[in-house]
Amino acid sequence: MLYFILLSPLLTILPLCALQETESLEESTDESEEEESEEEPKLKYERLSNGVTEILQKDAAGCMTVHDKFLALGTHYGKVYLLDVQGNITQKFDVSPVKINQISLDESGEHMGVCSEDGKVQVFGLYSGEEFHETFDCPIKIIAVNPHFVRTSCKQFVTGGKKLLLFERSWMSRWKSCVLHEGEGNIRSVKWRGHLIAWANNMGVKIFDVTSKQRITNVPRDDISLRPDMYPCSLCWKDSVTLIIGWGTSVKICSVKERHASEMRDLPSRYVEIVSQFETEFYISGLAPLCDQLVVLSYVKEVSEKTEREYRARPRLDIIQPLPETCEEISSDALTVRGFQENECRDYHLEYSEGESLFYIVSPRDIVVAKERDQDDHIDWLLEKKKYEEALMAAEISQKNIKRHKILDIGLAYINHLVEKGEYDIAARKCQKILGKNAALWEYEVYKFKEIGQLKAISPYLPRGDPVLKPLIYEMILHEFLESDYEGFATLIREWPGDLYNNSVIVQAVRDHLKKDSQNRTLLKTLAELYTYDKNYGNALEIYLTLRHKDVFQLIHKHNLFSSIKDKIVLLMDFDSEKAVDMLLDNEDKISIKKVVEELEDRPELQHVYLHKLFKRDHHKGQRYHEKQISLYAEYDRPNLLPFLRDSTHCPLEKALEICQQRNFVEETIYLLSRMGNSRSALKMITEELHDVDKAIEFAKEQDDGELWEDLILYSIDKPPFITGLLNNIGTHVDPILLIHRIKEGMEIPNLRDSLVKILQDYNLQILLREGCKKILVADSLSLLKRMHRTQMKGVLVDEENICESCLSPILPSDAAKPFSVVAFHCRHMFHKECLPVPSMNSPAQFCNICSAKHRGPGSAILELKK
Repeated sequence: MLYFILLSPLLTILPLCALQETESLEESTDESEEEESEEEPKLKYERLSNGVTEILQKDAAGCMTVHDKFLALGTHYGKVYLLDVQGNITQKFDVSPVKINQISLDESGEHMGVCSEDGKVQVFGLYSGEEFHETFDCPIKIIAVNPHFVRTSCKQFVTGGKKLLLFERSWMSRWKSCVLHEGEGNIRSVKWRGHLIAWANNMGVKIFDVTSKQRITNVPRDDISLRPDMYPCSLCWKDSVTLIIGWGTSVKICSVKERHASEMRDLPSRYVEIVSQFETEFYISGLAPLCDQLVVLSYVKEVSEKTEREYRARPRLDIIQPLPETCEEISSDALTVRGFQENECRDYHLEYSEGESLFYIVSPRDIVVAKERDQDDHIDWLLEKKKYEEALMAAEISQKNIKRHKILDIGLAYINHLVEKGEYDIAARKCQKILGKNAALWEYEVYKFKEIGQLKAISPYLPRGDPVLKPLIYEMILHEFLESDYEGFATLIREWPGDLYNNSVIVQAVRDHLKKDSQNRTLLKTLAELYTYDKNYGNALEIYLTLRHKDVFQLIHKHNLFSSIKDKIVLLMDFDSEKAVDMLLDNEDKISIKKVVEELEDRPELQHVYLHKLFKRDHHKGQRYHEKQISLYAEYDRPNLLPFLRDSTHCPLEKALEICQQRNFVEETIYLLSRMGNSRSALKMITEELHDVDKAIEFAKEQDDGELWEDLILYSIDKPPFITGLLNNIGTHVDPILLIHRIKEGMEIPNLRDSLVKILQDYNLQILLREGCKKILVADSLSLLKRMHRTQMKGVLVDEENICESCLSPILPSDAAKPFSVVAFHCRHMFHKECLPVPSMNSPAQFCNICSAKHRGPGSAILELKK
């Protein structure tokens, strides 16, 4: 079992030595003070002070009643005090010279009933003159006024001593009384709710229905060994039908229900059902509802482990969750109240205010107020337990409800906590969220990190836009990195905008460091970036080229530095020839081709790369350099020489032939000879130099020259491999008979039979192709003839809109009943028959005059329509 020892700032606790009288009690108290719990308490506590402190220094509290507007406190010396919620005295009544046993208030708070140990009973209006006085011959332990006493029809109250009396005011303003119950010992507790009165005597608890004038239940007490005067019964109504009974260590929850009409007979109209019953570990001094839970004030006795003597421990306030046959403990708090070592169970009372969930723990020398903890209290507890992140989250979620805390203050405390634990990176990361856009706080935190030597930790999280801190802050961090971490310094320079700090100051610092380490690539690259921010592009470009850094091309493009690189073309080409050439060709308007070629004059291999890429883009732009390119291709890129010679139309062929012959480039020489018209020499080189019959035949096919074929046959006639090659390829270009007749008898020719079979197959294939083509042609002609015949056989539409092409009058007569003749040609020209000229003897066929004049064909055949 875990206890909460309440020493929080909310509760002003007197020094413990003033509260403890024996050494054993001090030891036990010290031990309990050391007990702590990681579970958050559900309630918070503070001592009711001001006027209450003054009262209890001279007197002792006997009872107290709580109203939503004020408190009523009765003392052992017969005084009744009205207090505000802070404990200040507002009114004082001298009721009796002896102890006040009970104070009762109606719901309106306008009427109060008081009873005392000397048998006095008073019921009076706090704001009116009405008053009731009565003195009995025995102590009156309890009094309860009707909750609706303010109403004329509800002027009722009950008192309890040896019997329970109900007082009612009659219509003549006289009070009459009747006995509700007697004979079972003193009445020690009573609670009135609505029309129901619950009271406890020595035997148990009864409930009386004021409306029906019936007693509806009797709930006997469980432990009859306990003295009822020392361990009194605690009653409270949770609502108008639910009564909670605590007696000894037993708790019962009773529900008042309506009895069904069929079950009544002579029984009361209501009955009580016990819905929950369970035992507690300690003696119950008071009960109060809290939503669906219970607040239980317990009287505790413990045994010292050292002296084995029993002593009275601190009372305990528990929140429990009732279950049908047991309960679940939600929280448990041990309360340090003044004089708890001297108190008995009957000395404690628990009063509560339903409207605000306030619970008052009343003892003779002290009154403690328990409240439900709000979000501020929750955050207090989290901060006390150093759970700063949870506290910050709780404050953010409930920022509209918290009153005492500020999110920023919690966040700053969290950062300080992380720094104290040495978790610098986490603390720096939290700064982003906590400090937000507060530049002053950012600068303050940066200086704190500087004091502990952790500027590097906060550097990645500094704001870079909104807000912007003083330049000195960023310069301070850059200097820190420059002294110990070049890579980190370079990273910050890349990531931070250049306008955050004084660029010239940082440039000078880097240059000072380069004096010690002039070849440090990281510092040189960073210096180039700083020069770029400062628009000193010339110096930046020089460093990039020295470092051969890839960003040099991006720098040139971004800042249009082409005028600065005209004398650095060789350096760029040496660094990355492909990118350099692409850049130069893309910006010919800024750096001319002539300028580039001149700059590369001493580096012909680079000059070739540039001119080759230029030729690939446009065959004509660099035509003035094509003669030079012949030598460059021959020297540095022979595989591309022949494609260049084929594609270039500005290349001097004689110069190219001379270079190729000097270098014995056979294929290139053959191409040039062929292009210059000297095909026979080219063929001769193929046969004599290359000895490649297939290439020779292919060359002859390309030229399609009979003389070349004759030369090739003459050259091949004494070379069997060449003859085989010719026989396999000559059939479609030259008559094979010309070759076969020249083959000497007895010459052995490899694969001659296969070659002859191939010639015959090729011949048969040609015959088949010709026959197939002939069949297709005949079929197409016949199909077209049939289509033309069908077209000419179709009718021709003649209507009123058609006219005679000769007389230009309508082709159809106005009187359709008269006979008429019309001649319509397939060309859609129409004539009256009498308007057509008579055909001649030489050409008896009739043709359209108009189309005949235009040399129309056979489509003008006649179609005569008669009616």
